Amino acid sequence: MNSNLSRRSVIKGMLAGTAAMGIPASFSDFGLNPNEKESALDILKGNINHSVARWCFNDIDLDTLCKEAQKIGIKGIDLVGPKEWPILKKYGLDSPMCNGAEINLVDGFNDIQFHEALVNNYTEMIPLVANAGFKNLICFSGNKRNKTDEEGLNNCVIGLQKLIPIAEKHGVVLVMELLNSKVNHPDYQCDTTPWGVELAKRLNSEHFKLLYDIYHMQIDEGDVIRTIRDNHNYIAHYHTAGVPGRNEIDDTQELNYGAIMKAIHETGFKGYVAQEFIPKNQNKLKSLKKAIAICDI
Repeated sequence: MNSNLSRRSVIKGMLAGTAAMGIPASFSDFGLNPNEKESALDILKGNINHSVARWCFNDIDLDTLCKEAQKIGIKGIDLVGPKEWPILKKYGLDSPMCNGAEINLVDGFNDIQFHEALVNNYTEMIPLVANAGFKNLICFSGNKRNKTDEEGLNNCVIGLQKLIPIAEKHGVVLVMELLNSKVNHPDYQCDTTPWGVELAKRLNSEHFKLLYDIYHMQIDEGDVIRTIRDNHNYIAHYHTAGVPGRNEIDDTQELNYGAIMKAIHETGFKGYVAQEFIPKNQNKLKSLKKAIAICDI
């Protein structure tokens, strides 16, 4: 799978309302025992709130993913919009990082030409998130398109300041994702933690935070644990994936996720860590279960 395009195309499909949910799979398709009674809830330590990104398991129908998430001990499904929230609620799962208000990943708040559409979208979506009992709503800087970092920051402030009062009123947090511009998202502006933190400082609201994607930031800046410790007050949510390749977070890649999770926990973080890797293993749910075990410190 082309990881450069997969998430972008899935989100685009979701926004258009045409993303395929996939054909419901049987448990045997994933090597699982349908009679298995053991619940990971009995063995997880409770120091990390676990979630999983929907798009990485998009070939598994959402009902099946929710059922298996429950078995593993996962509490939420990331990057799900309003049409699918009732399915999550049916299984008692959270939507820790909601989506559906963004235009796409490249047309964002750093460009004034998109502000009208974005402000309209988010003004409509913020109350929906709140009314559903959820909290975080994702947003994106967009691509630079020859803008300097200062120009991008100023434009983001102009656009987001129009939405912060609405977010504050409804108790919703707008969360901008840090994405790498080296491999997956060329020209993306919010591609380093210092840029994102500076934007948060300028907005000066508890209703704007960052989504620290560990995979992306390892690629663009490294120094993951120190960065988390120094900037955790500005971070609302975390994503994982193996580096290089965006695959399983096991010993085939360079990051020590056990140590990273310990660092996150030590900051007093009470939010969610979501698995956002693209499984190479044919038994995708087995890979997901292993990732949760690695991150459950």
